[in-house]
Amino acid sequence: MAELAFDGADPDVSLLYDINGLAKAAPDWADRTVEYVGEYGCMAVIVLLGVICWWRARSRPDAPAAVAGVVWAPLAAAVALLINVPIRGLVERPRPFLSHDGLEVLVAGKTDFSFVSDHSTMGAAVAVGLFLVNRRLGLVAMVLAFFQGVARVYMGVHYPTDVVGGFALGTATALLLAPLAQMLLVPLTTAVSRSGSRVLRGVVVAERRAPRAGAR
Repeated sequence: MAELAFDGADPDVSLLYDINGLAKAAPDWADRTVEYVGEYGCMAVIVLLGVICWWRARSRPDAPAAVAGVVWAPLAAAVALLINVPIRGLVERPRPFLSHDGLEVLVAGKTDFSFVSDHSTMGAAVAVGLFLVNRRLGLVAMVLAFFQGVARVYMGVHYPTDVVGGFALGTATALLLAPLAQMLLVPLTTAVSRSGSRVLRGVVVAERRAPRAGAR
């Protein structure tokens, strides 16, 4: 498909300049902070929330289903990223700084296609996946994914619609494929849980028999 054209009258471009313009007015330390948050920080905290969610899911009455839901969260992100590969090739939207002058670009070297944002896709997919298991942690992850998306525009590497598209793709993937994921993953997590229980019972029995053997 031919490269999409965007002019300065486009609301998407106008919002890009408004948000990215904050980077020009901000001190260098603030730009570096947003750069780290948008590139690594938010996603790292979302992953940490996933670990906490998994730890709590293990002790729930519906542990196999809950753990399967947590496992699905990163898998949903991976599936969404795979879906994004042909989307990027079809749309062929260049990075905003390649089409528009005067942007403050905080991260250099990004010359791949812009639509949709991989970071926003991953953040939304994992956050929604966690929300299906733990509402509170999922909401926190969603807020982090939102700020990550805004940071990508602030950094000058994405249009706002790149971020919105990423949110839509990640959310749709996590929600629409969740029933299939549960059907495939719950038997696996159930088997792992039963196996772990057997091992634990074996250890307990061995510990109880050890003093008796010593007494003989």
